[in-house]
Amino acid sequence: MFLKKIGIDLGTTNILVYVPKRGIIINEPSVVAISIPDNKILAVGIEAKEMIGRTPDSIVASRPLKDGVIADYKTTEIMIKYFINKALGNIRLFRPEVMVAVPAGITSTEKRAVIDATIAAGAKAAYIIKEPIVAAIGASIPIGAPSGHMIIDIGGGTSEIAVISLGGIVTSTSVRIGGNKFDASILEFIRKKYSLAIGERTAEKIKINIGSAMYLDKKMTMKVKGRDMMGGLPKIVLASSDDVTEAIQNDLEGIINATKSVLQKTPPELSADVIDKGIILSGGSSLLRNIDKLISRTIGVPAYVADDSLLCVAKGTGVALENLELYKRSLATIK
Repeated sequence: MFLKKIGIDLGTTNILVYVPKRGIIINEPSVVAISIPDNKILAVGIEAKEMIGRTPDSIVASRPLKDGVIADYKTTEIMIKYFINKALGNIRLFRPEVMVAVPAGITSTEKRAVIDATIAAGAKAAYIIKEPIVAAIGASIPIGAPSGHMIIDIGGGTSEIAVISLGGIVTSTSVRIGGNKFDASILEFIRKKYSLAIGERTAEKIKINIGSAMYLDKKMTMKVKGRDMMGGLPKIVLASSDDVTEAIQNDLEGIINATKSVLQKTPPELSADVIDKGIILSGGSSLLRNIDKLISRTIGVPAYVADDSLLCVAKGTGVALENLELYKRSLATIK
């Protein structure tokens, strides 16, 4: 029996697990539900996400990862263990080798926390690799070529922006803006404009159903249910795509400014390559309507959303795992 290898996209919003030759076998929310009185794990993943905003005082459904890094070490360890067991089965002869994708701006302490949590969860060996590298690999970008490629990976907690050449990151930045920040901005906007209190799951639904990075010629609308801030009773309002666009303007500006700062630090030869090839967008939040058009218009460089953009990081970890020697230089080392 062969030693198993697993690639994990340890996202703030979702965890994706890739097993070579089988592909992505798990794609679940990175949420854990805990019973407070006995400190017992009640649910992980999809089942736990269903509980967000609907639990009694004795149960807390939370995300142990914040802005792409571990905020709650013990719960993260339990979550990683759960997904490794789900991927390989509880009965196995060998401990797996696990590669985990982490934000490019992660600190040495945060890297160590990810490795320790992965080993404690049952891995024989743990490797960490920076998200822009594996996102580019998963998007089928030839990162080993002596040519500049720009990728913007917009996840739940962070946006990773990097120019890659010869298998390494030349210039990069990581901003703590992503899908969760969009949701929070929508929630706050709806509260102020309509005096309606909604939960984060409702805000996420609004973003997915009618959200757009640019104002639409033909507005989309959606009925939104929540609690009236004045009377405290249930209330329904009609929100529009314009509401979402207005709500997330500052967040989008943060991503665009970060992209400009990376391009300003990029060597001229590589900048020329980026103009020729365009900017590739990956990550779940790159699926927001018209975000590619907004970036193209403001940066002046064509932008394209990668195929299966939500899966790029997970697919990239799998490819890197299968070709470990080839990508060894790209692994994030602890200093």
